[in-house]
Amino acid sequence: MASQPAWMNSLFTHTGSSSFTEFLGAHAPNLLPTRAETLAAPVGDQIPHATTIVAATCAGGVVMAGDRRATSGNMISQRDMEKVFRADDYSCMGIAGTASTGIEVARLFRVELEHYEKTEGRSLSTEGKAHRLATMIRGNLAMAMQGLVVVPLFAAYDPAADSGRIFSYDVGGGPYEQHDFHSIGSGSIFARGALKKLYRPGASPQDTVLACLQSLYDAADDDSATGGPDVTRKIWPVVAVITADGFRRLPDEEVGEFVQSLLEARMTDPDGPTAPLR
Repeated sequence: MASQPAWMNSLFTHTGSSSFTEFLGAHAPNLLPTRAETLAAPVGDQIPHATTIVAATCAGGVVMAGDRRATSGNMISQRDMEKVFRADDYSCMGIAGTASTGIEVARLFRVELEHYEKTEGRSLSTEGKAHRLATMIRGNLAMAMQGLVVVPLFAAYDPAADSGRIFSYDVGGGPYEQHDFHSIGSGSIFARGALKKLYRPGASPQDTVLACLQSLYDAADDDSATGGPDVTRKIWPVVAVITADGFRRLPDEEVGEFVQSLLEARMTDPDGPTAPLR
């Protein structure tokens, strides 16, 4: 195998920045999902969109869950889409908005965090991760104006605080820390309303997973773009739990058990559990 030119060896061993996104933008900007080409016409309604993501803090960490439906206008374009992605050992992100661009951003964000860790010899702080993601979303603003909007939800376990943290974003990249719980996507208003009643500070990860699944079920009950549990196809929401032990995506069998208990309870109480009055 022929050796690489000296200039190429220097380019890839001395990037000059701990940011992989900046390095890629300088040497191969066409590979960035946030490139700012102008579209002939807005195409947002023609491209599959991811819908509802929820996140809630729990004892010693944070839980994130997402439904599996992607829609194009009033059509279901995919029933088993993945919307919750591992970012590193202690963080994850969920996507709502333009599905293809969101997946690209999620993959690039993961490489961004890996690049920083290898370059600097340490991981970014939780705030640092949240702000790096904000910069990437800000770079997509021109495309967002064309209808290709990407709005992520970022969740992480913060070792410094020994607790979970949640950050939401606007289309301009502004990061906003959310306390206790939050949701994004077309069914977010219904999911957030359910979480407002069901969320309990300091609840166990298991109880928080069930609360998140209940909120997604309520969102699917009122929002046609949010997919509920698909019992016949055994398609369940994607659920991730992040604690001091790291990121863990719950296997489908485990999520299925949570969903089964939820559905059995809904057979006698279709509107779901109610919060006790205090």
